[in-house]
Amino acid sequence: MTLIKSISGIRGTIGGKSGDSLTPIDVVKFTSAYCIRLKKRIPGKIRYKVVVGRDARISGEMVDSLVCGTLLAYGIDVVNAGLASTPTVEMAVMFEKADGGIILTASHNPKQWNALKLLNEKGEFLDAAEGEKLLNCAETGEFNYSEVDNLGIITRKDFSKEHIEAVLSHPLVNTEAIYRAGFTVVLDAVNSVGGIIMPALFEAMGVNCIQVNCEPTGHFAHNPEPLPEHLTELSSRVVKESAHLGISVDPDVDRLAIICEDGNPFGEEYTLVAVADYILKNKPGNTVSNLSSSRALR
Repeated sequence: MTLIKSISGIRGTIGGKSGDSLTPIDVVKFTSAYCIRLKKRIPGKIRYKVVVGRDARISGEMVDSLVCGTLLAYGIDVVNAGLASTPTVEMAVMFEKADGGIILTASHNPKQWNALKLLNEKGEFLDAAEGEKLLNCAETGEFNYSEVDNLGIITRKDFSKEHIEAVLSHPLVNTEAIYRAGFTVVLDAVNSVGGIIMPALFEAMGVNCIQVNCEPTGHFAHNPEPLPEHLTELSSRVVKESAHLGISVDPDVDRLAIICEDGNPFGEEYTLVAVADYILKNKPGNTVSNLSSSRALR
């Protein structure tokens, strides 16, 4: 069993003893600390609002109930986005003008893992200083919940359509050119939330989407990290269908891999470079990337 605490959130394997893995006690403790820090970071408000969304992991419904219940117990209103990609939840924080967000996903980790990814009011991950304060707060265990008349209220909303519309309205997304091209794409969503939003995105662009592993059951059809050695089925299907390309996303759709029309991987290290090249040709400027990005961006 494993429990990893970091400034970006908490992740671990489901089951076992509290403090050694991700148990209900740990979920409530760290969500409570998030509530305390949220109110200290944004003081003086009468009502607070947090967006919660999750990938399709088997443990997701359980963790979602614990997180939402704790937020309500702290008098914080919850907008539950349900099954939603990480980028969707991040954008939903902005759509709702919320005070923060919590994403329930362990990204490309195996199905026995889950995690709480914590967002601020800008839909961004907490910075190092705030993350450290939250971890310290969690360890004190000094939690003071709201009385019955001050409990939060939960609403449920699907942000997929709003997210897609925002993407397609970007001035550098040429939807007419994509529609005219008549693309066929094979999609492998590893049986998680990519199977919900990605086909809808392709449909909105007039792209023929052949779906592989797109049922959001949480039973990952293969290792969920989108590496070439895990995408042999997708590569074969791209060639078989004479598709223009294949796309694989991880369980929370914040990472993708591209398969070329001949079944060979495009290479993750080139994906961001290709996008940056297109953007810079249309809008010259500087690039900002994290340490794991290709040096070709420099």
